[in-house]
Amino acid sequence: MSTFWSIWISVLVLGTIFGCWWLLSATRKGQTSDSETERTTGHSFDGIEEYDNPLPKWWYYLFIGTCVFSLGYLALYPGLGNFQGLLGWSQEGQWEEEVQLADARYGELYARYGEVPIPELAEVEDAMQMGQRLFANNCAVCHGSAARGAIGFPNLTDDAWLYGGEPENIVETLTNGRQGNMPAKGFMPDMTSTQVDQVVNYVLSFSGRERDEAAAEAGEAVFAQGCAGCHGADATGNQSMGAPNLTDDAWLFGSTYEWIEETVVNGRQNRMPAQSDRLSEDQIHILAAYVYSLSN
Repeated sequence: MSTFWSIWISVLVLGTIFGCWWLLSATRKGQTSDSETERTTGHSFDGIEEYDNPLPKWWYYLFIGTCVFSLGYLALYPGLGNFQGLLGWSQEGQWEEEVQLADARYGELYARYGEVPIPELAEVEDAMQMGQRLFANNCAVCHGSAARGAIGFPNLTDDAWLYGGEPENIVETLTNGRQGNMPAKGFMPDMTSTQVDQVVNYVLSFSGRERDEAAAEAGEAVFAQGCAGCHGADATGNQSMGAPNLTDDAWLFGSTYEWIEETVVNGRQNRMPAQSDRLSEDQIHILAAYVYSLSN
């Protein structure tokens, strides 16, 4: 935060507190609680007059106490621009302290589970409960709480793995992340709209969907030139590249003509973030076992 904004925020905060203090004091001056000298505001409705009585003392002192408490809080904790407070507290420091406490408390348990092979660990109920919590905190935002995915986010409960569903593949994905890139029009940047229509109909034919038979037949040659380099001549995909199998029912971006056409014309870019900077090696091992268990 720049010096200007730091000063500006400090002035606003302190001005508000002292302004409230002044307002309380200024409105109390000249007021009295003597019932014989009670004054009215001059407003009257239906025979009822509005009195101009002061706040009860306990209420007034409670407001003043709030102002004093605010000043004390701002002296000890962050709240005045760049001033960090006399205690030096920060939310980052608090988070790091809690992480250290959690590591000290659960580190031994993580380490013990980290030595168990993933297929065996997937059968350990306590470990899978830990894995489920790790998944909920780190993965569910994209893949869903039930891990069934969404448009652009893979379903982890089936056997359609982009990069392989073996334990080592899952660990690699979680540790280093993945970067998917489907180039627009594949290896045929000059693909015409007619050729796009042909290859889309050809792809639709893999899973028996409604298509134009003549266009699908012509699209085989277009597919061989523009798409087979990644998806394979038989369109069953290539897990080493993350190229999906086009012959099953697991569609990452939808299986209608319109969805496939958009994919062919504009391409797709997908990124799975690496978890190695957020989770320890043992935590990734437990999380991988949980993901492995979802489809096994």
